Amino acid sequence: MKHLIVKILLNAAALLVTANLIDGIYVDGYGSVLIAAIVLGIVNAVIRPILTLLTLPLHVLTLGLFTFVINALMLKTVAVVVSGFDVVGFWPAFVGAIVLSVVSTVLNWLVD
Repeated sequence: MKHLIVKILLNAAALLVTANLIDGIYVDGYGSVLIAAIVLGIVNAVIRPILTLLTLPLHVLTLGLFTFVINALMLKTVAVVVSGFDVVGFWPAFVGAIVLSVVSTVLNWLVD
């Protein structure tokens, strides 16, 4: 349980850093970024594998680069669901998904 809470807090921190770096991604406060991190974790665990399976031919055709589009769609989905977290447009979501994954990876690497 402690490990899960740490992962959620690290992902929330990564989301906050991403919102500060990318113009077009906005958060209202720490509460909304924490809720967005939880919802993003759930969306990535439930919807992302289904969407990845359905778009498998595109993944093969683009040599896996379509994964970035899937990640951007997941970020936009969270923005629709969570109030206080907003992603304006596809390109901020696309770049934000890349930055979010890099920052999250670095933070998780530092803690582990």
